Amino acid sequence: VADAIWDNELFKEFEETDSREERCLIAKYFDTDECDLAKNEIAYRVRKEDESFVAALKWKGYSEDGLHVREELNVPVTSYTPDPAVFRESPIGTQVMELSGDRSLNCIMETAVSRRSFRIDTGKALFEISIDSGRIETEYGREPIEEGEIELFSGEQDDLLEIGRRLQKKFSLEEENGSKYSRGMEIIKKNR
Repeated sequence: VADAIWDNELFKEFEETDSREERCLIAKYFDTDECDLAKNEIAYRVRKEDESFVAALKWKGYSEDGLHVREELNVPVTSYTPDPAVFRESPIGTQVMELSGDRSLNCIMETAVSRRSFRIDTGKALFEISIDSGRIETEYGREPIEEGEIELFSGEQDDLLEIGRRLQKKFSLEEENGSKYSRGMEIIKKNR
């Protein structure tokens, strides 16, 4: 199915020229030993994207019918080493520093994904369609990742929903309300 989506010309008229890329993404998610960030519905991730690193905070999220909505803040960094101070200019960064205090942030899970992606510009909205294959890994177990994702960069959410419906219908796709992070947290919760 992933190859069929990648090779299909369903969105050819809207696809941005030369936007296709294939990347290896390895992400580490960090929290205190007591999972203080998770208890406050905050995810702290550092992801290696080819040769660069990007730290991200994600919060205030919900998922319904496969649509994931959340706040996200990204900052370029130089390594996997977690440092909440890189977010200190934002209220959420201040909250993360207060929640973690002087306790260390440890890697609680890792994802490794081979991602194929391309951008769509409908004239009203700009999206990225990604096809991911890989794994979620925690000290308690692992789970495969085989998913497609449509990320809205700018514009109308209605266009995103329409693109999702078209993909779902053409390829008989199932909606997934669990993010990679939430699926990893489920593995941890079941085994702690």
